[in-house]
Amino acid sequence: MLFRLLRARLRPYRKEIALIVIFQFLQTLATLYLPTLNADIIDRGVVVGDIGYIIDVGAGMLGITVLQIVAQVIAVYYSARVAMGVGRDTRAAIFTTVQKFSAREVGQFGAPTLITRTTNDVQQVQILTLLTFTMMVSAPIMCFGGIILALRQDVPLSGLLLIIVPVLVAVVSAVVTRMRPLFRSMQERIDRVNQVMREQIAGIRVIRAFVRDERERDRYGLANEELADVALRAGRLMALMFPTVMLVINLSSVAVLWVGGHRIDSGSMQVGALVAFLSYLMQILMSIMMATFMFIMIPRAEVSAERITEVLETESSVIIPASPIREVTQHGTLDLRRVGFRYPGADAPVLHDIELTARPGEVTAIIGSTGSGKTTLLNLVPRLFDATDGTVLVDGVDVRELDPDLLSRTVGVVPQRPYLFSGTVASNLRYGNPDASDDELWQALDVAQARDFVERMDGGLDAPIAQGGTNVSGGQRQRLAIARLLVHAPEVYLFDDSFSALDYATDAALRAALTQHTADATVVIVAQRVSTIRDADRIIVLDDGRVCGTGTHAELMDTNDTYREIVLSQLTEQEAAL
Repeated sequence: MLFRLLRARLRPYRKEIALIVIFQFLQTLATLYLPTLNADIIDRGVVVGDIGYIIDVGAGMLGITVLQIVAQVIAVYYSARVAMGVGRDTRAAIFTTVQKFSAREVGQFGAPTLITRTTNDVQQVQILTLLTFTMMVSAPIMCFGGIILALRQDVPLSGLLLIIVPVLVAVVSAVVTRMRPLFRSMQERIDRVNQVMREQIAGIRVIRAFVRDERERDRYGLANEELADVALRAGRLMALMFPTVMLVINLSSVAVLWVGGHRIDSGSMQVGALVAFLSYLMQILMSIMMATFMFIMIPRAEVSAERITEVLETESSVIIPASPIREVTQHGTLDLRRVGFRYPGADAPVLHDIELTARPGEVTAIIGSTGSGKTTLLNLVPRLFDATDGTVLVDGVDVRELDPDLLSRTVGVVPQRPYLFSGTVASNLRYGNPDASDDELWQALDVAQARDFVERMDGGLDAPIAQGGTNVSGGQRQRLAIARLLVHAPEVYLFDDSFSALDYATDAALRAALTQHTADATVVIVAQRVSTIRDADRIIVLDDGRVCGTGTHAELMDTNDTYREIVLSQLTEQEAAL
């Protein structure tokens, strides 16, 4: 999974990778050649006393060292560029994929894990990419080149490598195999910490209201402790690896000096050859050490790559049509024909055989008890979900065949919990229509009964809005969301219980102004409050996901027990008859 992800992300960087390989190769060759020159200086220069030879070879070594430095700088520069590019491209790919998700896929993953996968997981892959090009390109060349050159210096002494290298590889492998499950657990614990933190930030008012600060501290402390526990276990393994590797390296050096000293004493080996052999041994073992860094990162990066790939390979349940319809002959019509919807894995459908017709100039209301499927029904129209049965038609065309841009221009929705973005009042109102003038914004605010409080805000249209609209009240947030939809000016307006936070006077004034502003549009209102929908041209009553009544307020009061029960739970008999 890791290498498949890297192969896909590295494809645009072929030229940079070629340069990295070339300069890493040059740098490694220079590193391998220097001990041989050093041995020549000792054996042919120092022992013989040829000063000229020492100067000539020393100058050559200096030139090779400069080449080594230049090649390394260039290789690291391009390695960093490629690694940063891979991180940038992967984050962009995740973001683009998530943007295509329907509410179903977003709910399937959850916001905390999607954030972790876009940040922490991508960072692990990015670090591995950097280490791959700065270490793993040169490590194999240095290891095998060091072995060959060590054999040239002394074959019998090279027999020690048959013991040293397998021992070092065994130590590294034993530790790395135990790290992988720990790193997977660590990423899951990071998800949990992010989830708890996100809940506490979003629910700070509820926490304060119920004075549950201590409980939330304990909950976060538990999640944090679980993460720390896994991180400590992984850290202990890493702490064990390096001393063990260094022990093997130091014992190897002692063994080489002991055996090599005896061979020099017997006349079978020269001093310079022993010095060169010791240098090659260090290069071989250091190349294994560099590989060790990689082996430490690979398990965590592999887990991260799996989590990233899981997001990238998840297909949205809302599929963009291959040949979308971009022109329609009807305008503002909405029809639902035998529509049903079932959540994945649910035992029963949420909606059954829904029939609904809405036309321009009409107000269609949907009412029902909690859990009857009102919000789910409304979400099918702008394709936040796709119906699992039946057909949703906008302007006479199945929404699954409409161009997404055309559907967005035609259908606008104010969700049950409206969301405002960080910025200003104006930037939020222009979200669906960036070219709207200030006059159009104020007109929309007038209709939404929001002009007064916006004028009182410091800066008016330029007043700052915090992320989520947390610096305005729930009623103000609803009115700004309604104004944003009015600026967008779609043909079909969908209001999902969008007046629930308004007082009765503001609700009545807003609906009166809205009736005039949307006189030629199709309006569908989902509401719990009977006073909000009693004057609708058509009221649809939902019960347990089924339409159990359709008609005007007066008709349903006479013929529908479910509607009558809802009305009388809010109004007296006399008030309901007015």
